[in-house]
Amino acid sequence: MGKADNPPGPAGQSSVELLIVGGGIMGLWAAVHAERLGIETLLVDSARLGSGASGGLLGALMPHMPDKWSGKKQFQFDALVALESDIAALEATTGLSAGYRRSGRLIPLPKPHLRKIALGHSQDAETHWRHGDRQFHWQVLDTAQVDGWIDAAAGESGFVFDTLAARVAPRALLKVLIEFLGKAKHVRLVQGLGVDSIDPDRGIATTCEDAIHFGRCILSAGHSSFPILDGLTPGRHSPLGQPVKGQAALLKADVDASLPVIFRDGLYIVPHEGGLVAVGSTSENRFDDPTSTDSQLDALLAAARAMAPVLADAEVVERWAGLRPKAIDRDPMVGAHPDHPRLIALTGGFKVSFGLAHRLAEAAVLEAAEIPCSFKLPQGFALSNHIVAASHKT
Repeated sequence: MGKADNPPGPAGQSSVELLIVGGGIMGLWAAVHAERLGIETLLVDSARLGSGASGGLLGALMPHMPDKWSGKKQFQFDALVALESDIAALEATTGLSAGYRRSGRLIPLPKPHLRKIALGHSQDAETHWRHGDRQFHWQVLDTAQVDGWIDAAAGESGFVFDTLAARVAPRALLKVLIEFLGKAKHVRLVQGLGVDSIDPDRGIATTCEDAIHFGRCILSAGHSSFPILDGLTPGRHSPLGQPVKGQAALLKADVDASLPVIFRDGLYIVPHEGGLVAVGSTSENRFDDPTSTDSQLDALLAAARAMAPVLADAEVVERWAGLRPKAIDRDPMVGAHPDHPRLIALTGGFKVSFGLAHRLAEAAVLEAAEIPCSFKLPQGFALSNHIVAASHKT
């Protein structure tokens, strides 16, 4: 993994223009943007790069519904469209595949009123899902038009097929990012080095090995970011975020990798390359063991096998569980701390990290470098917005 294998320097002090704390999907994308801008950067992670929630199985890149259009939905739409070329550029540089495919999404419609709603969404998509000369669709169909993939009985009132949705192989994308950064000129990656505390006003992060002096710090440590931010934000009624456990599984089946993602009521069935199909995921606010799987995953697997009969006898090759960062206002949490501007949050992706991380990270790095950003983040994403929400919530 190139520079990711380099150990930290000798005990003492080091100085860096930009410190990135956290080597998940958000932090790695931030490091990519820092490298492209020529910013001398150190990225540290307490464990192996990408070993947290980013190293999961699902990789579904799902757009918001096209109705009730808003700035947030426009931002997500633009990010999802841009991700295709952003990944392609990294793949061309590294020679590796991230397992990206705009495969679309199938949504069964079990009730007549859902079909009526879906027809309205179809018109909304024609209006809003347009990017240059590219038009994406929310098609309402009588049949799934995909033989042997989804149970026809699941769509008594038809199916939706949306052409915007895509998927990526999470671990493959992480590998692409790490490979790119392993040859970087301005970024150094250190794994297995935890940050014990951050003093943003003095620009010092302490670790068991070193005291790191920084000009700016991007805090991108997933759910572990929240306690650090809480400590810097007194006077709140509630924490700024919490970990939410998710469970997923990977099946081995003889299915076409180009098949669309199946989605219904929180169940995702995601075909990947090599005859692999990911199934997920749970959302558990309460749990005893963050990395164990249990009957909740068994229920998801049973639902997936019923929804896609071709998976009925498919072998489970991996069961996975991990903790995702959910900010208090659910939206991602990005931007400088209002009282400590040298510290910039980049976390809270929860279920949308892989679709938005490239854009959120770019905004965070540009803010750190005091460079104007060509796009605006939704107001609700700002760290300051989450702080206000935490101060009001009891």
